[in-house]
Amino acid sequence: MAALSAWFWNERFWLPHNVTWADLADPAPGVEYPKAGHLFTALPLALGIFAVRILFERFIASTCARSLHIQPGVGRRAQPNAVLEKVFTSITKNPDSRHLDGLSKQLDWEVRKVQRWFRHRRNQDKPSTHTKFCESMWRFTFYLCIFTYGFRFLWQYPWMWDTRHCWYGYPYQVMTPGLYRYYVTELAFYWSLMFSQFTDIKRKDFKIMFIHHLATVGLISFSYVNNMTRVGSLVMCVHDASDFLLEAAKLANYAKYQRLCDSLFIMFSVAFFITRLVIYPVWVLNSTMFESWAIVGPYPSWWLFNFLLLVLQVLHIIWFYLIARIAVKAMLRGKVCNDVRSDIESSSGEESNTPIEGPKASFHTPKGENGTNGHCAAAKARGQNHSSG
Repeated sequence: MAALSAWFWNERFWLPHNVTWADLADPAPGVEYPKAGHLFTALPLALGIFAVRILFERFIASTCARSLHIQPGVGRRAQPNAVLEKVFTSITKNPDSRHLDGLSKQLDWEVRKVQRWFRHRRNQDKPSTHTKFCESMWRFTFYLCIFTYGFRFLWQYPWMWDTRHCWYGYPYQVMTPGLYRYYVTELAFYWSLMFSQFTDIKRKDFKIMFIHHLATVGLISFSYVNNMTRVGSLVMCVHDASDFLLEAAKLANYAKYQRLCDSLFIMFSVAFFITRLVIYPVWVLNSTMFESWAIVGPYPSWWLFNFLLLVLQVLHIIWFYLIARIAVKAMLRGKVCNDVRSDIESSSGEESNTPIEGPKASFHTPKGENGTNGHCAAAKARGQNHSSG
């Protein structure tokens, strides 16, 4: 274990030339540098955030949903049938024509009746609009609060206005209490998303979003350990800037305020473009790749950090392409198109006229929970993220 630890924490990988862990271990009185051990604070905080979320959804979000006449409950249930239930649970939830013909003959039912049973059975497992509203309201509240805090915090520091300050004196940069709270809260939130993903609405992109949250946790932790927290705080703020608009659009959709929903989604699309495809590459990547090269110089973890940020930029481009498609369809059709990351897939053409779920995305992008591989792709760009990762 000692050999493994020494290999993992190799100074020549993590730190610039002529800097050692010992140099950072004993700062002057009143000065604190980031340490890997600080990140353990995020785990109990994540459990606390998860508990707050449960209370928020049950007592605040649920009350708001009822005030908007969004009631809990499920739609029409499928009539009990042991044969079809066995097929549904063991073979397929969306039978093809061969299965439908076989079941029709076995039960002496019309094919359309069998199709209808499977549709009702799938919708039976589908979460109610009330549940989805409460989840989105929690994410909207958190994203708005953390973006407001991050923006107000960064406003008073010089590296927001001149990104070269991210690298002056690096890595001997003091970890202030405000920056620590910002980092640990973001990290704890993504840990809480990993926990809650097993109890949330099940999405088709469950595995992708889980990997996204894991990658986000890794990137936030990585930037903290080697004290790239100044530029990391900029990355987090940029990614948080559009996520609350997406959740707001989803809330409007669940409340059946379609015009508001469409307007908010267009605003989200514009904000996503400005923050992820303009500010992020011009402001953040320019600093991490070129300003840091001139001031600090490259070293192994610097290469890895920039590689991960470049991968993130590629994802931004992919996500925006998917978002733009939805936005264009919204303008052409007069409403936001069906959520491609829908919770339950349609079983056949007869279901093509079912009500839309609305603009979801994930950045929920890779932040929110709504990611490309389905929900309006938008959310993922959180996020998201939201990946300050």
